[in-house]
Amino acid sequence: MTDDVKAIVLALIASFSGVVMNVFLKISLEDINVFTSGFLRFFFGLILILPFILYSKFQNYKTPNFKIHLTRGVLNIPMMLLSFSALQFIPLEQIKAISFVTPIIVVILSVIFLKEKIYLIRISALFIGLIGVFVILRPGFVSINVGAYMVLCACLIWSVVVIITKFASKEDSAFTILSYQYTFVTLLSFPIALYFWDTPSSQTIIYLIFAGIAGTIVHLCINTAYKLTDLSVLQPVNFSRLLIASFFGFLIFDEIPDIWTIIGGLIIFSSILIITYRENYLKKDIAKKSIQLNLNS
Repeated sequence: MTDDVKAIVLALIASFSGVVMNVFLKISLEDINVFTSGFLRFFFGLILILPFILYSKFQNYKTPNFKIHLTRGVLNIPMMLLSFSALQFIPLEQIKAISFVTPIIVVILSVIFLKEKIYLIRISALFIGLIGVFVILRPGFVSINVGAYMVLCACLIWSVVVIITKFASKEDSAFTILSYQYTFVTLLSFPIALYFWDTPSSQTIIYLIFAGIAGTIVHLCINTAYKLTDLSVLQPVNFSRLLIASFFGFLIFDEIPDIWTIIGGLIIFSSILIITYRENYLKKDIAKKSIQLNLNS
């Protein structure tokens, strides 16, 4: 099996696992609030990687970018709460479709904060992505669900996190970034969860354990996949998230896939493909980092 094939398989596993995580979280939110479920999802994820942390004798925590990781952990809290809360208001496939805007926002932020040059092809791609968002939300034609606003706000916060993490990734390994993310999100979300605590049923705890496992699989698979091949090989695979989310939404939650969400998702994704191939041509990694980290959320 070639590296390209291995990477595609890993990317498919990551896409599937990401949707599975959302499914378990969505079910758990029927029993407990988002503060409790968010904390437990990362707590169980931290427990899962703890043996690897102990095996490394905490060497994975050695970093010159402690403040960056702390800032990232703080920003992860509202991003997590918003994205998890959205599961209660809008279908899975709409969440996945809207979340495709993250790489587009990252490009805009890279121009503002990193002083990246804006080219005509980038402007065209951003305009196409904006059209896709309007197709999904259809403002003026249908009432915009509060869940859509939550996802958009979460994408904006996560895009800022991507810009921050870009600097840390130059010196820190993916496992170091993952370890700090799980550690800080668990510690910072604990007092909030304690204040709003809902005692989960034993069945809900099982769901959240599986959510933690699925979320960790996403990180491990996608990080490995991006080391095996170029982004241009994997990028079309990422659209499978929308299809998988539509399938699970219909199968488990009786959510009938919205044709406008599918069309809008395709439009946004086409703009991401344009940006991705342009970034590869320019030998830059903004698009790569943004899409990789978007999957890791």
